[in-house]
Amino acid sequence: MTEPKSMLLYERAKKTLPGGVNSPVRAFEPYPFFVECAQGSKLYDADGKKYLDYCMAYGALLLGHAQPEILEAIKAQLPRGTLYGAPTELEVQFAEAISQASPCMEMMRLVSTGTEATMHAIRAARGYTNRKKIIKFDGCFHGSHDNVLVKAGSGAATFGAPNSLGVPQESIQNTLVLPYNNLEAIENTFRTESPNIAAVIVEPVMANVGLILPKSGYLESLRKITQTYGTVLIFDEIITGFRLALGGAQEYFGVKPDMATLGKVLGGGFPLAAFGGKTEIMQTISPAGKVYQAGTFSGNPISATAGMATLSYLSKNKNQLYPKLEKNTIELKKTLTDQTTNYKLPVQIHSIASLYQIFFTPQTITDYDSAKQSNPAMFSAYFHELLKQGVFIPPSQYETCFISEAHTETDLKFTTNAFDCALKAAAKTRNPP
Repeated sequence: MTEPKSMLLYERAKKTLPGGVNSPVRAFEPYPFFVECAQGSKLYDADGKKYLDYCMAYGALLLGHAQPEILEAIKAQLPRGTLYGAPTELEVQFAEAISQASPCMEMMRLVSTGTEATMHAIRAARGYTNRKKIIKFDGCFHGSHDNVLVKAGSGAATFGAPNSLGVPQESIQNTLVLPYNNLEAIENTFRTESPNIAAVIVEPVMANVGLILPKSGYLESLRKITQTYGTVLIFDEIITGFRLALGGAQEYFGVKPDMATLGKVLGGGFPLAAFGGKTEIMQTISPAGKVYQAGTFSGNPISATAGMATLSYLSKNKNQLYPKLEKNTIELKKTLTDQTTNYKLPVQIHSIASLYQIFFTPQTITDYDSAKQSNPAMFSAYFHELLKQGVFIPPSQYETCFISEAHTETDLKFTTNAFDCALKAAAKTRNPP
């Protein structure tokens, strides 16, 4: 038998790429498959195998792979140039469209990545308030810059290193980390630290340690507390933006922060993010103000074209699209629930809009500490059997699954059968009584 091409590519990749990948979340044992192409809800690997995709580029592809309207817009732009280093009318139109869709985004800057967006949002909040400290929540992931790479989720949680080497203690001494969904902790912190706290940054729905929803009234209370103490509330909507609703978590929960960061869905499959919020805060950004931020590829015409095509499509189809996605998510959750009951598996299954995740634990999941009680062996067996059956989900318990518009009824039926095999495999790993 010939060795799988993906295995050979992985061995080759490890010679020039750390761990053989360009992002740690892509790595899993014994080796990740290497993608040749993708279309709709499917990925096709270097060995010719087809996978039904519920990773969807970690949530970026709300409309599926190679969405035709986005591709047509890009094809029309390419002959006109890919990068100018000068302003365009398109950037203005795009910013206006974002502002119309996202409640708090009165003014914004376009950037290329979510890491840039959160980094610059925090800097703007510090410049605006003239305070140093920020509050983040245990397990929330806000990109890979020093200020927030402490007790972080996503790949940092997956690989057991939520605090990264190379981050000086001096860089995080002004970062206060609190448990999510715990109002008492934040109230106590504000009583002693309020004059120093520039910003509270939060994933309104935690989607980087599995999927953890805010308790009823939690986001509203964060809004009230930060307003009381003159602290900037930042919603990190890199994942939830345009996915929970056209207006993201702000629309879904009816809570308007001072600032927000947007990404993933916003770019329609291209590198694009944004940070913004109240005009008086954003007017501190250079050249209007003295908070410096810049980027050669910020607002480039290719990404902005893809983003504009995405927002246009979502705006036109929101009344059909979002209810359909939520209906399909509910169906998958019900399938999982029924099948885990059949196998007497102790699980928690969380879902919201077009996101879902299963935790192999009998314990209620409300924060990172409770999420860590999940059984990694059971999840690993579940993941690998799904992969064998031709269904690809994020390979870590500490990620979230995503449904796209491209997923069909046939896809859902196929997934039902794959779930049954995967849960049977997970059941075999449980500890004996």
